[in-house]
Amino acid sequence: MKKDYTHICRGTCSRQITIYYDDETKKIIDLEVVGGCNGNLKGIGELVKGMTLDEVHNKLKGVRCGMKSTSCPDQIALAIEEIELEK
Repeated sequence: MKKDYTHICRGTCSRQITIYYDDETKKIIDLEVVGGCNGNLKGIGELVKGMTLDEVHNKLKGVRCGMKSTSCPDQIALAIEEIELEK
């Protein structure tokens, strides 16, 4: 079953991330980001399609943007953590 989750970003140029995923397979169907570096985030969205939530989380968790303690990819990982907490 297709589900979606919206995360409000903190500490990044992106403002909001919506992850569309299959609840049975835990695979990402689509990723939409509001704000941030448009081309880079569209590219990340294409790369993560078909990957499991765990795979994406493990790759993106802890990525930093310059001197910031987080980044848009790290916020995607945080959104995945929130999805797991919902269950």
